[in-house]
Amino acid sequence: MNIMKMIAPLILALIGCPRLTAADSGYLESIEAWHQHRVQSLTRPDGWLSLSGLFWLKQGENSFGSDLSNDIRFPQEKCDPFIGIFLLQGDSVEMVIRPEVDVRNQGQTVQRLRLRSDQGGSPTVLIHHSLSWHIIYRDGRFAVRLKDGESTALKGFRGIERFPVDEKWAIEAVFIKSDSGSMLQVPTILGSTSQEATPGLLEFIYEGQRYSLHVLGNEPDEDLFIVFGDAGNGEESYGGGRFLSVKRPDQEGRTIIDFNRAYNPPCAFTPYATCPLPPVGNMLPFKVTAGEKAYNQLHH
Repeated sequence: MNIMKMIAPLILALIGCPRLTAADSGYLESIEAWHQHRVQSLTRPDGWLSLSGLFWLKQGENSFGSDLSNDIRFPQEKCDPFIGIFLLQGDSVEMVIRPEVDVRNQGQTVQRLRLRSDQGGSPTVLIHHSLSWHIIYRDGRFAVRLKDGESTALKGFRGIERFPVDEKWAIEAVFIKSDSGSMLQVPTILGSTSQEATPGLLEFIYEGQRYSLHVLGNEPDEDLFIVFGDAGNGEESYGGGRFLSVKRPDQEGRTIIDFNRAYNPPCAFTPYATCPLPPVGNMLPFKVTAGEKAYNQLHH
């Protein structure tokens, strides 16, 4: 039996209250710095606010450009009427560009190129005017993810509302390691379910009750990643839950879940993202009034 599973209740009993107190200096500044970095990431020309299209490929030829006759229609006034074709053959995606159209990869003009998807973490990125795109792979299908560095969502961004920062939401937790190779079924906004690795659980106490959240990803040699929901989803916070990054545990398995750093998934900002939803067991029965609130749709 994993020794952490045996001693976790004792540790939790000792650390049930948040370790941080109102007297700790610099905490608010650290949260503000994190938030500013978050905003900078969102508002990059290739950030999530630039997402402007998601086009699923069919086997064979997929013509693309702004003209209505294309299989894939990119935004009008943003690109040439006929750019070229995506050729999907099995698990291979190739792109063929018309000779008169300027499409670039890493600064070089391309006319025919086999495209890497995001399966390997480093997809081939193409650029045409203010548009960029790459291939993603989801649930056995390939799609073109289109971004626009001059999108209306980027131009109209006015910030993200947040709950007031409150140190009571920085709660100590104990990491309980799962058996090697453990997997978790994670639903997605596409209506599918994917199998994801889970290195373990984070257990914590809130208002005298013990709760746990599944961690997604591989062995925790980096920050831990959580997709969670709570009783406030669909009201003040985004209905599809939120994401949270947690510092990797120390040698005794302890860390802090800081809900003040809870942030919206990409799907809160755009209909073209493919987000995971909270897995079974990660729906908290109370409202987490910390972190980012639901994004104001008027900003789109």
